[in-house]
Amino acid sequence: MSRAQTLPKASCAHADTLENEFARAVITGLSKEKKTLPCRYFYDARGSELFEDITRLPEYYPTRTETQILRDHAADIVGEIGDGELLVEFGSGSSLKTEILLDRIASSIAYVPIDVSETALADAKCRLAKRYPELDVRPIEADFSRAIALPADLASRRKTGFFPGSTIGNLAPSDAQSLLSFFGRALGEGSRLIIGVDLKKDPRVLIEAYDDAAGVTAAFNLNLLHRINRELGGDFDERGFRHRALYDPAKGRVEMHLVSARNQRVVICGRSFRFRENETIHTENSYKYTLDQFREVARASGWNAKRVWTDANNRFSVHELIWPKTGRSVG
Repeated sequence: MSRAQTLPKASCAHADTLENEFARAVITGLSKEKKTLPCRYFYDARGSELFEDITRLPEYYPTRTETQILRDHAADIVGEIGDGELLVEFGSGSSLKTEILLDRIASSIAYVPIDVSETALADAKCRLAKRYPELDVRPIEADFSRAIALPADLASRRKTGFFPGSTIGNLAPSDAQSLLSFFGRALGEGSRLIIGVDLKKDPRVLIEAYDDAAGVTAAFNLNLLHRINRELGGDFDERGFRHRALYDPAKGRVEMHLVSARNQRVVICGRSFRFRENETIHTENSYKYTLDQFREVARASGWNAKRVWTDANNRFSVHELIWPKTGRSVG
């Protein structure tokens, strides 16, 4: 689980248009034999609030563990960022973790946060301008997984990418490899990428992190049904579904599902979908890695795996990757 990009609202009236990607994704996912919904749609306003609550839960270790790693090693992480260079953050959100790095950067740099949420970008720029008056902040409202045009006057600068939060874990390893290759091409030769990656550990710790005693993660998962009802005119009955988290050791991932409590029918955008008792909607994967496994994914995507920082309990990791100066075309 990680803070993903907040996407614009959709309606059913023109579900075949680009603007209504949410409607198309819901209809496509629920039409499959094994029903799915993309995890990126968790983050409407209520979902974002619930995720912030999740990050403060005693069971949910990733956010506080990564934050502590960044605090403990910020000087090493940013030590190679020189005057006039460029820090690019993919899926920046509030940019709060970025401040840990900015506090230790002595040089005058530019910062390009990339996110689809105009509000998050505007709020972050306002806050950062007050805290770092000399920082050149250039927000880009965009989906970081698609073509990105950096500001022309900054494009030639040496770049460091920042991708915290273990968002990479929401992707299957092959898709993670493709995204990393895309980041390398976007940042260019000689660039660095600082990326957070959750590690494999006791399955009980993992399950508790995704199925907390207070039921906050359950509410977060079920909120996706509320969003479908509100934005797409669906008639999901929240009482007819329950949250389930499980760990698949063969695939090395935590899965989140919504489980139908009974045989039922749901109508969305004029389309009818039937659910059998105990049938699930697969809403999220969160892949966990060993250090060597992630370094291999990074190398396969074209990056050179360099330094890695972990916490004392080896629960989480922050990796430094280097895109080689070879002119090599990857992917």
